[in-house]
Amino acid sequence: MNKIVLRHYPADQLPQPLREQFHPNDRVTVEVTQEEPGHDRVMTLEEIFAARKPPYRTAEEIIAEIQAGRYDD
Repeated sequence: MNKIVLRHYPADQLPQPLREQFHPNDRVTVEVTQEEPGHDRVMTLEEIFAARKPPYRTAEEIIAEIQAGRYDD
């Protein structure tokens, strides 16, 4: 999650809908927080590794399949 905090920001530099709420000479604190990542964002390599399921079976699963007579060919 990304967050930007601007302290002592000039109110007359705010976007119009926000600017109307303040006197032009006021100084404000602006905080912008990303609520959820954008859908067009490319995943980093670390995010891909964190999201994947382990590709290997546990030793117990392999032994159980061998004992049951099921083999991957």
